[in-house]
Amino acid sequence: MNILIIKLGATGDVVRTTTLLEKFTCGITWVTAAKNLPLLAGLQENLHSLSWEERHLAANKSYDLVINLEDTLEVGLFVQSLKFGRVFGAFLDTDNRLTYTDDSREWFDLSLISRFGKQAADRLKLENRRTYQDLVFAGLGFLFNGEAYRLPEPAWTNLVGDVAIAPEAGPVWPMKNWAYYDLLKEKLGARGLVVNVLPRRETLLEHLGDVRNHRCLVGGDSLPMHFALGVGARCVTLFTCTSPWEIHDYGLQQKIISPLLAEFFYQRGMDRRAITAISMENVCDAVMNQLEASVASSGIAKRPLETHCQPGKPARSVI
Repeated sequence: MNILIIKLGATGDVVRTTTLLEKFTCGITWVTAAKNLPLLAGLQENLHSLSWEERHLAANKSYDLVINLEDTLEVGLFVQSLKFGRVFGAFLDTDNRLTYTDDSREWFDLSLISRFGKQAADRLKLENRRTYQDLVFAGLGFLFNGEAYRLPEPAWTNLVGDVAIAPEAGPVWPMKNWAYYDLLKEKLGARGLVVNVLPRRETLLEHLGDVRNHRCLVGGDSLPMHFALGVGARCVTLFTCTSPWEIHDYGLQQKIISPLLAEFFYQRGMDRRAITAISMENVCDAVMNQLEASVASSGIAKRPLETHCQPGKPARSVI
């Protein structure tokens, strides 16, 4: 049996899709964005990964199952060119219109190509309480039982500390970028904690190593969050405009949901109210709680830590 997975990006979405690998013992070919290849290389013997630019190498065999988790016309055209027995996910219909299989509807009904249109899809996404893995696994006939992310060995880095801050979520979602990361770093540092802002790295494996070297990661719904969940690091994640319910927390994550989430849900513009709606004290308390939990679970000698940060002003007034 041969299986083809097509998941190009974003990188965090590729990471969470690796949970599927445990379900297949047959040969798997995975087509992804070139930058993601180091995350898939050598994960397991039956996996062969190719970049999108190398996709022609995946067209020389027939597949029992094609899993296409992309929703673009270009990828749909590629799927159309393949020989396969079954497709799960997006494909082109007889009129060359992008659609998706009925068994993948629970995920794609929430997507940009939803049969209900984007406005209704966003409403369904806001109402949804199932994780990405649960939705995709169920469509493929599996039960999601908390299967872990598959990640390679991180690269060694010398960036080590208590708390890593990931303040930037990229240009696509500017409202993920909470306004008070600098102040959070200052407050946590004043309590004797080693706090580092994650730097840009030459490789994803170095970035992964930086995350692993900390007891807690603070950031938005972004790649570092997925890396933390994958390496077993605790994290505090701020959800300002995307779904917190699609993320499986693996018992490691404390989610802080914006009180204005519904207003800015899946909007890609910028409004300062979105990035200031979560208060400083809520985030600070959550970080301290996660650090306490990391000490308790590690079994190492506990060093003095305050269980809560000192009360501060509401986030809206800290400018």
